[in-house]
Amino acid sequence: MTTPTSTTSIPTPSVRAAHQGGILEGANPSVYNPKDPIIMFIIQAGIIIIFCRLLHYPLSKIRQPRVIAEILGGILLGPSVLGRIPGFSDAIFPQASLPVLSIAANLGLVLFLFLVGLEVDLRLLLSNWKVALSVGAAGMALPFGLGCAIAYGLYHEFREDSGLLPISFGTYALFVGVATAITAFPVLCRILTELKLLQDHVGIVVLSAGVGNDVVGWILLALCVALVNAGTGISALWVLLTSVAYVLFLVYAVRPALVWILRRSGSLQNGPTQSMVALIVLLTLASAFFTGIIGVHAIFGAFLVGLICPHDDGFAIKLTEKIEDLVTVFFLPLYFALSGLSTNIGLLDSGITWAYVFGVIAVAFFGKLIGGTVAARLCKMVWRESFTVGVLMSCKGLVELIVLNIGLQARILSTRTFTIFVVMALVTTFATTPLTSALYPPWYRKKLASWKRGEIDWDGNSLRPDTQSSSGADAISSDKLQAGEIRRLLVYLRLESLPSLLTFLSLLGGDRPEAGRRVHPSKKETVTAGETTPLLRERPLQVHGLRMLELTERLSSVMKDSEIDDVTTTDPVVNSFYSFGQLNNLAVSGDVEIVPEGSYAETMAQSASQQASDMVFLPWSESGSLSETSSSTVEHTTNHRLDNGPHSQFISSFLKQAPCHTAVFVNNGFGTPGHRDRLGLRRTRSKVSLRSNRGHYAAPLADRTHHVFFPYFGGLDDRTAMRFVLRLARNENVTATILLIDVGQEEQEKIFFASMKDSVSAELEPRVLFDVIQTSRPLSDLHSRAVSEVGLSSKSSGDLIVLGRGSESTISFKPEVQDVLSSTGHMTHAGSDVSQCLGDVAHALIASEVKASLLVVQFRQQKSAS
Repeated sequence: MTTPTSTTSIPTPSVRAAHQGGILEGANPSVYNPKDPIIMFIIQAGIIIIFCRLLHYPLSKIRQPRVIAEILGGILLGPSVLGRIPGFSDAIFPQASLPVLSIAANLGLVLFLFLVGLEVDLRLLLSNWKVALSVGAAGMALPFGLGCAIAYGLYHEFREDSGLLPISFGTYALFVGVATAITAFPVLCRILTELKLLQDHVGIVVLSAGVGNDVVGWILLALCVALVNAGTGISALWVLLTSVAYVLFLVYAVRPALVWILRRSGSLQNGPTQSMVALIVLLTLASAFFTGIIGVHAIFGAFLVGLICPHDDGFAIKLTEKIEDLVTVFFLPLYFALSGLSTNIGLLDSGITWAYVFGVIAVAFFGKLIGGTVAARLCKMVWRESFTVGVLMSCKGLVELIVLNIGLQARILSTRTFTIFVVMALVTTFATTPLTSALYPPWYRKKLASWKRGEIDWDGNSLRPDTQSSSGADAISSDKLQAGEIRRLLVYLRLESLPSLLTFLSLLGGDRPEAGRRVHPSKKETVTAGETTPLLRERPLQVHGLRMLELTERLSSVMKDSEIDDVTTTDPVVNSFYSFGQLNNLAVSGDVEIVPEGSYAETMAQSASQQASDMVFLPWSESGSLSETSSSTVEHTTNHRLDNGPHSQFISSFLKQAPCHTAVFVNNGFGTPGHRDRLGLRRTRSKVSLRSNRGHYAAPLADRTHHVFFPYFGGLDDRTAMRFVLRLARNENVTATILLIDVGQEEQEKIFFASMKDSVSAELEPRVLFDVIQTSRPLSDLHSRAVSEVGLSSKSSGDLIVLGRGSESTISFKPEVQDVLSSTGHMTHAGSDVSQCLGDVAHALIASEVKASLLVVQFRQQKSAS
């Protein structure tokens, strides 16, 4: 019997699994795959971010905010320019991939609106409510009314465009009115900061009005969206009432609970912990979810959470620092790219359309300009200030783009009308900075401030009583120079230079009050008159400390500048400086300025003029960088410090525009120990290397003396330096050698040297040595004498070489610089650019690593206040 063989057939699936080898199996990554959208998303995001960054570089040179580059980048990537290339949009931005891009962009928008709310400080509005109310109301009412007027023409001209909802004219007019009346608060803050107007009267007025304008604008926009989304009038009323109730719930229930949690966790004082950041982000998303489901856009919920976050102790700034980079660098460009994909300049193809383009620009700009100007003038501002307020209030920026996109998504605007308003936003934002700079330049601000203080009349003539003629003023200045008294000193506070800076200032503190015998308060009646604490014997030196932090592109940096008083109050360097001054017989004050690195020298010069400083003290950077953050792994070698870096450029720039004497201090162990080695690993019985936890203590200084060596060649710089050396020598811990290096100078220099020697008091005479050498090789002999004078004791508090910069000297040391460096075995090319900054003598002494710090003094006739 034959048994049939059964054959089991294995079915072949008609659909095979996707290739897993990617490009190795021939897959094309540029083809959108809905099951794996991340590849196309990365391509899109990379192109958008690179494109916006490249555009921003040339625009930043004309001081345009980043939003201009992002708007232009979106337009160029859209159908207006690159989209006209056949196949470009289908390859890079296929329609099927846009929902993924939209989700990422809108998530970033929600987080950005939270940051915008966080940036709004309602305390500013409350403290300036009168001017904010008048300027904000007028600056919003007039453009809103004009916007409603032009909305009539837009509504009837373009209502037949495809994709529009059949909405009433009232709703349409409300939206157009908001779009023309709103002010871009974040961009406005950035422009005010870059133009140094945040602390100016104009900046305070504009910022206060901008806060109110921003809040009212978002409320009106929320109302408009509610009217569009609601099917009936009663539904719109319910949406509005629910929104009001939700705002009250956030203010009176959520905010107190949030502040209590932050205070209890220590986040309010020390900055948000990771858990608190997570809590606030979840609260932001939950609030956005709620406002989204009740018929108002999700961004309003995020904005409200930002508004209720506290600003106490810099919490808002610290929270912004945790979130801002990812949002502004990654998410926002995606959102503007989406806006650009919806913008089509090609639709502006008729005369009537372009007429409406110019009409919308005129309404948005002149409505803001006239409204803000008139209101500011009624607040008793001068006309030029008033026009500046009007121009600044016309700034639109990214907030306008957000409003327009909401209108496009709600189908209030067609693509054509959306493009019209995008062009308006670009023009008004682009014009803000140059118009403000032209209307309110720095020279005019200075003149206006002097006029308001009553120092000059409107024509610039001085109103101060001046009984001295010009020759008399020169005589007074000469007497002051002869006396050499430094009464007001301005110092640049740098964190890395603080130990040596404070040690140096302690030498200028003068006599401290005697402690006297302390008596319990209840036994004061037993103290005799002779036992009371004596008063100070001389007026203390007034020292103003200026700490400069870099103004970056981050929102938190702009927020610090807008809340500069809080930043100054909590700054640890300034607070340490205050405590030091009170303990060392110094009258101190301190400020923090947040400015671009390129403006450091100008800011320092302005502060010196405002403080009427007699001398500015600038510490040289330990790393050659202007940045306050220095890595502990960087070896601060002499060659590295002498590089022609940002700090040396800052010093050179300041020396050219210094309004008074300047002293540049190059530290080399002055009052501080050298760089300590890291704690090493130690071998244990378990054969495992462990780091020792035992502390390495620095013993108290047994020798608090300093020796000062000063070579005198002649000239105004050297004369100023000599008087400063004698000022230092008043301190009992300071000895000084003043050496006249005779290389055939004019006789008057030798006479001056002799007169200064004869004028030394009996109290100083034992601590100061005057000496003379004649030489044909001044730099070589100076170096040899310096080596024999300074750095002899390893236990001293550090020695000091004082030099005149020699900016007016006719003596050339360049032939000897290379010889000195070669003879000491150092690189002959190291730090050659320092010669231009501090002089050849300073370059030779620093590069040859003489064991002493260096102080280079430059004379400058102090400018009288005008």
